[in-house]
Amino acid sequence: RALHLVRPFLALLPEIDSPVYKVPFNERLIWTIGSLIIFMVMSQVPLYGIVSSDSSDPLYWMRAILASNRGTLMELGITPIVTSGMIMQLLSGARILNVDYSLKEDRALFSGAQKLFAIVIAVFHATVTVLNGLYGNPKEIGTTGCALLIGQIVTASIVTMLLDEILQKGYGFGSGINLFTAVSTAVTIFWKILSPTTVDIGRGPESEGALIALFQLLTKRHDKARALIDAFYRPHLPNVMGVLSTLVVFAIIVYLQGFRIELNIKSNRMRGQRAVYPIRLLYTSSMPIMLFTTMTSNILMISHMLYQRFSTNPIVKFLGVWEPLEGSNQLFAKGGLVYYLSPPRSIGEAVLDPIHTIVYAFIIITVCALLSKTWMEISGSSVRDVANELKENQLVIVGYRESSMYKELKRVIPVAASFGGAILGAVSVIADVSGAVGSGTGILLCVCIIYQYFEMIVREQMESGQSLDSMMSGKLQ
Repeated sequence: RALHLVRPFLALLPEIDSPVYKVPFNERLIWTIGSLIIFMVMSQVPLYGIVSSDSSDPLYWMRAILASNRGTLMELGITPIVTSGMIMQLLSGARILNVDYSLKEDRALFSGAQKLFAIVIAVFHATVTVLNGLYGNPKEIGTTGCALLIGQIVTASIVTMLLDEILQKGYGFGSGINLFTAVSTAVTIFWKILSPTTVDIGRGPESEGALIALFQLLTKRHDKARALIDAFYRPHLPNVMGVLSTLVVFAIIVYLQGFRIELNIKSNRMRGQRAVYPIRLLYTSSMPIMLFTTMTSNILMISHMLYQRFSTNPIVKFLGVWEPLEGSNQLFAKGGLVYYLSPPRSIGEAVLDPIHTIVYAFIIITVCALLSKTWMEISGSSVRDVANELKENQLVIVGYRESSMYKELKRVIPVAASFGGAILGAVSVIADVSGAVGSGTGILLCVCIIYQYFEMIVREQMESGQSLDSMMSGKLQ
């Protein structure tokens, strides 16, 4: 089998051993905080050997979502890990790659294949990034300098992969990927709201942070009405309207988290014990928007780099046409296929180009719905998986026989997965168009992940086996 090709590399791949005992809550908390501190330090340590960083950034709009920071060890962020995991899971779910998860050897081979593929992707991305001149002309940097830059980026990606594995193996809470994404997005939002950094966009120096700029404009200008208008709607910088949009999107996502269908279940093993099995509207949580972001970020980066090299090639121009933003070297998609994968950056832009807005909204809503349903099938939370889980625990839906549970679950779960994914896509479009701070996708990921961690910690502190209700309280994703 194709999976056996990984076997010779297993001894060379770094691996974290599973804990031999159940790690206590406090110790898991320490591991989680420690991993986060390491990630944040790497996000601030600059790469050694950079000559210049004035060129356009291909991941400008997706840095926070991908937990990356330009010019630092976290240049690639979680991109290699998420891309590798997504491709391997899709290959496995489509039966292109045969994996028997009941076999320990197959699980080890599949995990090793994901790691190996992530390292290969990291090497490829790092090489393309350096040779494309993101840190200066490769001829000026030199062969040794280029190799050193690539080595630093790949090594940091491997460390990130191990930090994620530490948490997933049970030493910490949840997934490192989710944790790093949530923190990176939260820091970006916090900075854009309260940043004291001074910038000048032609109206004199003003703070980058939206709220700080509001107070500065109100105290320094005599025309208070004009100051309020500038603070609420200033272009190319975080504004108060974006802050308000962010708060509204936060509230919407938290509200949607509470939507669920509760199936009454009873235990055949413990007579008289009844509970509810919750099936949430956001069945796959933030996963569809994460997968969509990963796919589009790779496409945008490839198009961006190809256009810089071969801007006159008709195929490259069909993929994407990029133009610099006024007053900067940063390129933005202005045409081609990738233009319709990029969100409108403001209400004005959405109104001036309604075709772009409609096509982008259709793409993200449709793709998120399909990805959500696909992820449900391949992630162990499909209708059959849930039905088998209930049967193994000798639980049945009240009013239904054990043999007919599958039909009842099939009536609910696929609809929740698809509709929930579509709603996430729609909320993301609304957030992007309204100019929400941190981008619509980033806010969605941040809120969903924080909500997951909240539930995870509550579940950890509950005593297991108290009753059927306590057993079901931590169920389902």
